[in-house]
Amino acid sequence: MRHIHRNSAGELMISDLPVALLAEQFGTPLYVYSGDGFAAYYHAFCDALAGLDTVVHYALKANSSLGILALLGREGAGADIVSGGELQRCLAAGITANKIVFSGVGKSDDEIRQALAAGIGQINAESEAELRHISAIASEMGITAPVALRVNVNVDPGSHAKISTGQRSTKFGIPVADGEAASLYRQIAADPAIRPAGLAVHIGSQLTNLAPFEAAYLELLELADSLRAEGLEVPVLDLGGGLGVDYHGDGQPDFAAYGALVTRIFSNRGYRLGFEPGRAIAADNGLLLTRTHYIKQGEDKRFIIVDGAMNDLIRPTLYEAFHRIEPVLRPSKASGLADIVGPVCETGDYLGEGRDMPEIQEGELLAVFSAGAYGAVMMSTYNTRPEAAEVIVYQGKAHLLRRRRTVEELLACEENPFA
Repeated sequence: MRHIHRNSAGELMISDLPVALLAEQFGTPLYVYSGDGFAAYYHAFCDALAGLDTVVHYALKANSSLGILALLGREGAGADIVSGGELQRCLAAGITANKIVFSGVGKSDDEIRQALAAGIGQINAESEAELRHISAIASEMGITAPVALRVNVNVDPGSHAKISTGQRSTKFGIPVADGEAASLYRQIAADPAIRPAGLAVHIGSQLTNLAPFEAAYLELLELADSLRAEGLEVPVLDLGGGLGVDYHGDGQPDFAAYGALVTRIFSNRGYRLGFEPGRAIAADNGLLLTRTHYIKQGEDKRFIIVDGAMNDLIRPTLYEAFHRIEPVLRPSKASGLADIVGPVCETGDYLGEGRDMPEIQEGELLAVFSAGAYGAVMMSTYNTRPEAAEVIVYQGKAHLLRRRRTVEELLACEENPFA
């Protein structure tokens, strides 16, 4: 299933295109994606759930490029959004509003109004206060809002603290404990301005152990069954996303094992199941290409200074995240420890620390692997550095998704009242 690979000469390829040629054509730093890989991973996820009544919404926050959204939408995916801006992206990419789920704890009144006017498929509400706003806005508009209640099952996913969302200590969801979620769902069912769409749960991101999923899903199922026993309508159980990827090696997400777990728990239970995979589809199908500026020998290691920086890929700095980093051409034997660092004026500006790297020459291309998720979407223009461009390779052809802006274009976005 890997669409990013090395050919017999050891050169890094996306499908049949050498990534070095893409760097020459579009410059660096550069994000390159395999569109064929995105489609294949999406279908592998769906295939793992065969036999269940499911709907799959791709999570935009992983990678929201219009071209990727249009490709996945054409393959049948819906979308999971967390802002009004992401709603506009989906609609511009051709994903219809009824295939969109709106998640997130801080939806504004304008965003709620925008979503309802578009005909949103489902809003995942996360607080009693949010429900009041949804109800009032829907009443004002003369429509019925489709609302699922996101619950907090107090399950520790075992992932990084900044991407863990299933515990009571986080801002996400309504606690199941002490009947709080059940009580709020009864209010939803009794509200004439709201159509109860079901229950939702999402305990965090980058889960490589399936046990936390099982604990969360069993608690969700128990709550749903108890509400149905009261005669309440609970049509959908939205199981969220969070399936992890192998950042250290070539292992693929274990869609089959995840699908088997979901099937074992929910088969023949009479619920439609919703899913929001993002990272599991996107991460492995993207690279960040960066070119070496200089080699600097420190006291106990080298510094490989490249043109990619924390403003292009912030995950290593923000999450202490690991990404494999290798030469684009055939890697040679490692020759000692090195930090791969960028030109931003921060000690925290690094793509990798303490890596056993081969000899690297000035001008040599490096590839940062598994960069298809939470890479380009989190870019900034810190140090007045234009963001990396993005390119997708699909069915043997390279397409520019987003060009690199010029400094002049960055400055044109600002006003100077003192000129």
